[in-house]
Amino acid sequence: MPQARPLQQRLLRWLDSSAIPASDAPQSKQVDWLRALPFVGLHLACLAVIWVGWSPVAVLVAGLLYLVRMFAITGFYHRYFSHRAFKTSRLMQFLFALLGATAVQRGPLWWASMHRHHHANSDRVEDAHSPVHHGFFWSHVGWFLSDAHFATRTERVKELAALPELRFLDRFDIVVPLLLAVGIYALGAWLESIRPEWGTNGWQMLVWGFVISTVLLYHATFSVNSLAHHWGSRRYQTADQSRNNALIALFTLGEGWHNNHHHYPGAARQGFYWWEIDITWYGLKALQALGLIRDLRSVPADIRNARRVNTESTS
Repeated sequence: MPQARPLQQRLLRWLDSSAIPASDAPQSKQVDWLRALPFVGLHLACLAVIWVGWSPVAVLVAGLLYLVRMFAITGFYHRYFSHRAFKTSRLMQFLFALLGATAVQRGPLWWASMHRHHHANSDRVEDAHSPVHHGFFWSHVGWFLSDAHFATRTERVKELAALPELRFLDRFDIVVPLLLAVGIYALGAWLESIRPEWGTNGWQMLVWGFVISTVLLYHATFSVNSLAHHWGSRRYQTADQSRNNALIALFTLGEGWHNNHHHYPGAARQGFYWWEIDITWYGLKALQALGLIRDLRSVPADIRNARRVNTESTS
């Protein structure tokens, strides 16, 4: 059995994700509840809404931050860093990584390395978050709270790990979320002073704009790992249990077309047909029109029509 890590070293991981190298990480399938404390605390902090109340402006900010950060995960962390589904400049790449880091889902290298491993082993025992083999709880939240999946496996993202700015964001992945939280609190305090009639303040804005927004963002994103491998229809004969689910696609800006995605992961568009709403794709098209990204990859017609099942099962 691996030797237990010193408490100081385990706590340091909250600030520096390189505190325990990948080579030293234990492989047991257990949640590290010490490291999970901030995650659990964020969920409990949602109860603070009882004391801070709500206001239209606070709810609006929460909604906008949900949408922007979800787009950062789906468009940048997923379709760009994990699958390289389009191209951009090094500066824009860094800005995309910075925006993705605000979603509080670890750094871009860790996220991409885990997702590439998922596609290489989808719904096999080796898949870190397969609900088929590891159950709903583990596939939804347990896997990323375990020591076995904490360290960034840079060998899976060598081209990204060669860039020092991305390594910095990945190593100190808590910095950007903390700055965002402080900024949201400051926004609420400022609005309280200049627009008291709006009925908001720093604490209310922090609870809605950061805490509630982040928790909703978590579980919408996690549902792709868990629910989208059980619930929905199958258009393509993939080697896993991925499903297309319009409801998940709505909340995740297009990620719910998961069977499409596993059929052809390299496409920047996951809603293969016009009626499959893919808001991330529309956003990426807008960024391309502005000249910020280029060479968006779409699914070739012959691949889109290949390996179809006879009927789309809904079980």
